[in-house]
Amino acid sequence: MESPSSPKPIKVTAICGSLRKASFHHGLIRSAIDITNNSINGMSIEHIDISSLPMLNTDLEVDDKFPPEVEPFRQKILQSDCFLFASPEYNYTVTAPLKNAIDWASRLPNVWADKAAAVISAGGSFGGGLSQYSLRQSGVYLDLHFINKPEFFLDAFEDPPKFDDDGNLVDEDAKEKLKAVLLALKAFTLRLRGRR
Repeated sequence: MESPSSPKPIKVTAICGSLRKASFHHGLIRSAIDITNNSINGMSIEHIDISSLPMLNTDLEVDDKFPPEVEPFRQKILQSDCFLFASPEYNYTVTAPLKNAIDWASRLPNVWADKAAAVISAGGSFGGGLSQYSLRQSGVYLDLHFINKPEFFLDAFEDPPKFDDDGNLVDEDAKEKLKAVLLALKAFTLRLRGRR
């Protein structure tokens, strides 16, 4: 049992921009959950599925209420301390499902505001980096505070193999880099919490 002076455990919500179950980005989130459960105290990660969210359409907001698929998602975002985005790069930017989720949660009141976030990605030679820069730009307007370092761009096609056939992260060096991102996210979240 925690003492009264112990900080509350940090609740991280993980959001994957890919809807494909065996995607590299789902694999990154699974690995982040495993790393956190086994070696980072005071923090837990919950992955939220965004596949059921309707495309943003304000006609779906009736009597100042959000659609039934959207409100539970917004509540999860509101109750989270910070966020871990696994963001594939499509056409130099974030995917449509991820942008849609961001937009629903930004509808007033904006439930992203004043929280910490980290973004990780995997892909070709730049490892999905352009999607990260696009997401960070959105974060400025959303008042969402991304950690700056360390960055995590993983070249998924470089030898030795980074993922197995099921999309699970198997590269130990990448796992260590992912752990460093998670530790930085934890530290930054605690820092922001102390300012409130």
